[in-house]
Amino acid sequence: MHPLIFQSDFGLCDGAVCAMYGVACTVDPDIKIFDLTHEIPQYDIWEASYRLIQTINYWPAESVFVSIVDPTVGSKRKSIVAKTNNDNYIVTPDNGTLTHVKRLLGIKEVRIIDETVNRMPNSGESYTFHGRDVYAYTGARLASSVISFEEVGPLYEVDKIVELPILEPVLTDNEVSGDIDVLDVRYGSLWTNISRNIFSKLNIAYGDKVEVTISTNTRTVYRNVMVYEKSFASVNVGEPLLYINSLDCVAIAINQGNFAKAYNIGTGINWHISFQKY
Repeated sequence: MHPLIFQSDFGLCDGAVCAMYGVACTVDPDIKIFDLTHEIPQYDIWEASYRLIQTINYWPAESVFVSIVDPTVGSKRKSIVAKTNNDNYIVTPDNGTLTHVKRLLGIKEVRIIDETVNRMPNSGESYTFHGRDVYAYTGARLASSVISFEEVGPLYEVDKIVELPILEPVLTDNEVSGDIDVLDVRYGSLWTNISRNIFSKLNIAYGDKVEVTISTNTRTVYRNVMVYEKSFASVNVGEPLLYINSLDCVAIAINQGNFAKAYNIGTGINWHISFQKY
């Protein structure tokens, strides 16, 4: 028996998530089910991809993740299971959800779900809830060892899976720039794609001041100077700071405030951020 972890954009206001739990428990009543999140913004494949890489490294080998953010459900997009380099599994539509995992962790092997075998019995002609009928069912069968990974379905080339566009950080003599990957949602901190290793090449030490510029493709949204510190408590309440987040990347925040709301900041490759030593 291996852990089964669900992620979706379904929310908890209706019975969708509970139905997936029920399908999994029907496969094996002793299965251990956990939630990564069900609060992914509707149809936001980018955030689903990021939340997977945020968590998957902390789960034991052979954990099974079921990630369902599927705006084209019922179309010809493939349903797949990926085996990662740390020997975990991700059951998901092939729509870009695996982008960050493939890039930052690596994927060993991918199989297309054979729905003639791995589809909940008596699920009829419904093509709008594959999360319940295909993904939860297949994930539960894999987690409870009813099927092996090889029994998921035929092999699919790793290089053919769909990936979302990603911009790499750029380092010059006195500046590093990248994009705002995602928010630390509850607190409004901005998490960038700039790793600590790249940022360290600017020779900025704790306590140094940094000029931060945030822009979209059309305009500059924010430019200010803030301090680089280890944690929020190093600055006064209401003050901004630069820090290294839990994924070892550069982030910015307001101590006990919400940076994203304060300046109406979004995420993705259209939101650019740069750092210079002040």
